[in-house]
Amino acid sequence: MKKLLSKCCAVAAFLTLGVSFAQAWSLEEAAKDYKGTEIKVIFLDRPGYRATIKMLPEFEQKTGIKVSPEIVPYESTREKEVLDFSAQGDLSIALVDLVWLGEFAESGWIVPIDDIKKKFPDLIDPDLDLNDFFPLLLNAFGTWNNTVYGLPFDNYSGLLYYNKDMLKQAGFDKPPETWDEVLNVYGPKLTKDGKYAFALQSRRGETQSCDSFMRFIWPWGGSLLDAKFKPNLLSPKDQEGLEFRQKLEKYMPPGIVDFDHIEAVNALAQGQVAMITEWSAFYSTLADPKTSKIVNDLAVAPEPKGPAGRKPALGGFSLAVTTQADDKKKGAAWLFIQWVTSKAKAKEYVENGGVSGRQSTYQDKDFIAKYPFVPPMVESWQQGVPEFRPRFAEWPQLSEIIAEWGTKMMDGQSSVKQASAEIGTRVEDVLKKAGYYDGKKPLAQ
Repeated sequence: MKKLLSKCCAVAAFLTLGVSFAQAWSLEEAAKDYKGTEIKVIFLDRPGYRATIKMLPEFEQKTGIKVSPEIVPYESTREKEVLDFSAQGDLSIALVDLVWLGEFAESGWIVPIDDIKKKFPDLIDPDLDLNDFFPLLLNAFGTWNNTVYGLPFDNYSGLLYYNKDMLKQAGFDKPPETWDEVLNVYGPKLTKDGKYAFALQSRRGETQSCDSFMRFIWPWGGSLLDAKFKPNLLSPKDQEGLEFRQKLEKYMPPGIVDFDHIEAVNALAQGQVAMITEWSAFYSTLADPKTSKIVNDLAVAPEPKGPAGRKPALGGFSLAVTTQADDKKKGAAWLFIQWVTSKAKAKEYVENGGVSGRQSTYQDKDFIAKYPFVPPMVESWQQGVPEFRPRFAEWPQLSEIIAEWGTKMMDGQSSVKQASAEIGTRVEDVLKKAGYYDGKKPLAQ
């Protein structure tokens, strides 16, 4: 018995020692060998990135690591990163859109987190807790072929933002529940006197292919590709959703095909339109009296339901360590990624205008009461929504095809059916050349 007690005490002492080691971990201590290291990353001109820039002085003061973000328009970001990777440039951190993940991972441009853990065990925060990220986000933004490469950073769910006063003046005491109501009930009453019911960001590029085109496929039960990876846009459900988008245009401002996110958000913020479907990350812009005239009338709801139910858009980015960085920069980059996506910084990130992907952030009722966009956003992430766009490496090519013909569809240069057929032919050609039909690549969307 004495021997058993002695062993138990030894085990307890060992466990206590382990706990004390974990508790003793600090960012300052972990970063001591990386002081003076400069790491480079590309940021977008969006709220989550501006929030991070506000927070940077604390990280730099604690670690001595210099973080140098370059602000680049979204439309140029992937090309700029790919050129940097191909030339073995100076980016230490990759900004990875959901649909770039397959390309970046398969090209060997980003480092798996397990490799980081093996190479830099002393840099791993004991409170990293990957299980605290919403599983949907960690899978969609950071995981490829069951390997985690990046941590969710700039996290989006599609939401309906609306002007309560405009709806009230038109006789509505609540937002539309379905897309059919948007078109047939709210649209006619809200479109008058130079004001419009709705604005759909549709500028040619990823905005057209994702935020506009794909938004009107999934809620109707359609899909870009069928189970055999063949184009599916000529299916009745796809055609119904895309025809609906055409009908809805009459309740949107003129020139809607030139609206990007900034134009759509500004149209609501300035009282030009009554409703928009936009990413959760733009709440801070709409709620800021410096940029919005409707702060007191701003309200948020889930995206409307289609015939196949409520299927809000999903989007976002992860941050990953680049393989081209030397060990010093790899370690410094990991410390920054881990810090900016941590539990400890999550609330501050939200308060500064970002959107955390950590579940624990939204368990404080008093905290989330300040942010009305949170409940519908969290609901969509908990329920699981489709990954609106395929995540495979060929998506950028497909996006260009959809953007070109989706724009022609909206501005009347082509009918819905003709444009859908053209997209299908070109998409199938890309996938055939990539090897999806001869067994060289798995049929996974």
